[in-house]
Amino acid sequence: MSRTEKPARLPLDEEVPRPTFRRERSALKRGLWPVAGCDEAGRGPLAGPVVAAAVILDPDHVPRGLDDSKRLTPERREVLYERICARAQVAVAMAPPARIDRDNILRASLWALARAVTSLPVRPRLVFVDGRDRIDVACDCEAVIGGDGLVASIAAASIVAKVTRDRLMTCLGAAHPGYGFERHMGYSVPEHFAALDRLGPTVHHRRSFSPVAGALGALAAEADDLAVAVLPL
Repeated sequence: MSRTEKPARLPLDEEVPRPTFRRERSALKRGLWPVAGCDEAGRGPLAGPVVAAAVILDPDHVPRGLDDSKRLTPERREVLYERICARAQVAVAMAPPARIDRDNILRASLWALARAVTSLPVRPRLVFVDGRDRIDVACDCEAVIGGDGLVASIAAASIVAKVTRDRLMTCLGAAHPGYGFERHMGYSVPEHFAALDRLGPTVHHRRSFSPVAGALGALAAEADDLAVAVLPL
């Protein structure tokens, strides 16, 4: 290294931006209120519904610590869930596996998001939705990519949707022992694949998802083999 060259500096860790109430407050100043945020949980799992939530935060009581639910611990999500439900207008909607199999996961998710918005106790005049796709609602709608990490009301909705779905999957775990729903929440993990091989799919599995379809195909093949074995020639 020459005397004129400066040693390269190690990059400093950049602070991850937190969701703010800036967009909602801007809408309020323009006379647009109520403003809702909506998000969903459970697009990727092999089992269980996709759960959507819509939240209208109280401008005077925005909970501290709101963030994308994926960046929060389960314990922190539970605390924030209680604070959101205590102060905000909240609605939840679900698209069951049958709708997901019929419509595909994207359309089912958008349907659930729109249903959550229409289920709010008051009608919003503007809706922020996480992702690229706007939803079919009777008011202005703005899609925000990465919105659960940028917009406070979307972050609140992501927390409500995640906590609601996790609680539901825990109940399904108790109703269907052996699958481990209460641990993996229906996602594609080795424990879940092993349970599908051992026990086969439940009524809560998404039959259009390839691992579940494969398990169903294996069960059908076993049934055919059994029928051939017991039927007289």
